[in-house]
Amino acid sequence: MDQESVFVGIDVSKSKLDVFASCASGVDQYLNTPEDIKRLAQCLKTYNPTLIVLEATGGLERLAAAELYDAGLPVVIVNPRQVRDYAKATGRLAKTDALDACILAGFAQAIRPAVREIPNAQSRELADLLARRRQLIDMIMAEKFRLKQVVVKALHRDIKAHIVWLEKRLKNMDDGLYEAIQSSTIWKANFDLLCEVKGVGKVLALSLLALLPELGKIDRKQVAALVGVAPFNCDSGTFKGRRRVWGGRAELRSVLYMATLTAARRNPVIAPFYERLVASGKTKKVALVACMRKLLTILNAMVRDQAHFAEMG
Repeated sequence: MDQESVFVGIDVSKSKLDVFASCASGVDQYLNTPEDIKRLAQCLKTYNPTLIVLEATGGLERLAAAELYDAGLPVVIVNPRQVRDYAKATGRLAKTDALDACILAGFAQAIRPAVREIPNAQSRELADLLARRRQLIDMIMAEKFRLKQVVVKALHRDIKAHIVWLEKRLKNMDDGLYEAIQSSTIWKANFDLLCEVKGVGKVLALSLLALLPELGKIDRKQVAALVGVAPFNCDSGTFKGRRRVWGGRAELRSVLYMATLTAARRNPVIAPFYERLVASGKTKKVALVACMRKLLTILNAMVRDQAHFAEMG
């Protein structure tokens, strides 16, 4: 072990943070509030940590991760499943907040997950607006389903009025999203660039800006792995298994999938690529995932080079 390296694990809950640093003797507690997180950041700076690891905890970790990242500290948010697998592999089966903080520090030291850019305040606001937009769409779909089932006229009128109200809220939400894009010169330029591509609508462009801040800053293999469209081998000895995609950012991947369905019919690059794959014997699902990866690669290169789609040939 490098005695000069300091690894920090932070277990996040709704009200508090349990913090363990490899150079300290115990676990410290802080409130999960902006004021206390700033105090934590000042404390951690004195350690000069090599890596700070937090688990993804349904969004509860976002405030701490963003504040620590903005303070110039090396922060990474990891998948809880990876941490539990690490804990089981090392024989630590008990689970408390304090133990979890220690396990996270050990995970940081053993695995050294790469530090990635944490979305800034604007990106987090855009992501929250997109999440609310999805919720409104889900509520509209649920109400429309109920409308088909109801037989009482009074309930029919009530549900219909609610749908009208929800659709109005959805329009206001869309207006708010586009206003947020217009407020940033860089966002507007990238948004307009992405929307040039046939099959890429406003929702995918917004989702890429909000949920993939690494777009244009990493290579094609890394961006495919982040989104979850990179195939991984499943081989053992003489057995050659089917390659599968795994992990990634599910919310973004679902939007990318819907956009690719359109691109596979209309996009001058993706459509012939899809047809070639199907003609060569690939299943439609495999061909669509390959198209998702190719479309994402093109979009990543466009943002990186600030190049128009017509120039990518």
